[in-house]
Amino acid sequence: MNQSFVGATRLESVQEYYFSRKLKEIAHMNAEGKNVISLGIGSPDMPPSEATIKTLCEHAHRPDTHGYQPYVGIPELRQAFADFYKKWYHVTLNPTNEIQPLIGSKEGILHITLAFVNPGEQVLVPNPGYPTYTSLSTLLGAEVIPYNLTEENGWLPDFDALEQLDLSRVKLMWTNYPHMPTGTNATLELYQKLVEFAQKHHIIIVNDNPYSFILNKKPLSILQIEGAKDCCIELNSMSKSHNMPGWRIGMVASNATFIEWILKVKSNIDSGMFRPMQLAAATALHNDESWHEAMNFNLYQKRRHLAEQILETLQCTYNKSQVGLFVWGRIPDHYQQVEDLTEAVLHKARVFITPGFIFGSNGARYIRISLCCNEQKLAEALDRIKQNITE
Repeated sequence: MNQSFVGATRLESVQEYYFSRKLKEIAHMNAEGKNVISLGIGSPDMPPSEATIKTLCEHAHRPDTHGYQPYVGIPELRQAFADFYKKWYHVTLNPTNEIQPLIGSKEGILHITLAFVNPGEQVLVPNPGYPTYTSLSTLLGAEVIPYNLTEENGWLPDFDALEQLDLSRVKLMWTNYPHMPTGTNATLELYQKLVEFAQKHHIIIVNDNPYSFILNKKPLSILQIEGAKDCCIELNSMSKSHNMPGWRIGMVASNATFIEWILKVKSNIDSGMFRPMQLAAATALHNDESWHEAMNFNLYQKRRHLAEQILETLQCTYNKSQVGLFVWGRIPDHYQQVEDLTEAVLHKARVFITPGFIFGSNGARYIRISLCCNEQKLAEALDRIKQNITE
């Protein structure tokens, strides 16, 4: 290769995503016949509802469904998202101008940052939190201001500490409740405080809300709070709650002006989504209570029992009231650092568990176990750890 070529300087500000790097290592181990059980990524392993698949197949066979689609998403999908928010969150959204379908909510993080944050302006990012909030903000030239979430404070924002910051250059505050990785649930009280904080300091709250149905009987939205739509944006996703991670379908909801700004960015980046997928997603959004009870509660409750046994075997402490697709536990004090434990589990027991440091410095003494693995595999992982990890 011609050595005169150099990458953009922004590449120096980020690293390859941790899971991208680690999965290469696991693939190499599996190629050697080591059969690693991965409890790392939150990718649901069950299929969408039968009606969803049927809708996809029916429309994919039609000759008139394969062209470019509207940048704003098809009306059927926007209406289905509006119906979903009305039924489950009791939030009224105008499907025409207060909802924007996305190719997965992850792209929404990019679009929102491009639409609202100029280079050099600041964003508040949770520590611990989803690494993409930090990496994309950094790539786009924003200054990341971490705000601490701690076990002592229930993994909730410390509003007294936030008030002590110079907030004059802060444009966005990223939040994610129910919280990943800690499993802390959302409450209307928390959402109320966030809205009041946003109004007081003229900051836009972006709440990333993909976990509200997982092991949670009372899903909430920040848009339930009066006045929230004027200062808040909510991302939602079909990956977790509808077993559609590979479909890459999400949405963003807010006031019409904010949605217009986001669309201005989005329409210059992608060219819409496959129409049969959008129609199938609209079908999935009408899954009934029994489907959600079976897929999002009963299934994961059984798996969580096994994951908690893994934490106990590793002498980790944890909060039993966690919700979402993971369990989060604090490692024993005798480990100098978390990778002393996770690397031992990987190479001795051939089980991959996520070290908490990848979510920020406040996760450095924690591990995260995904529930996106069937009971048989979780039981086998538990048995391997019991047999091979003695500390």
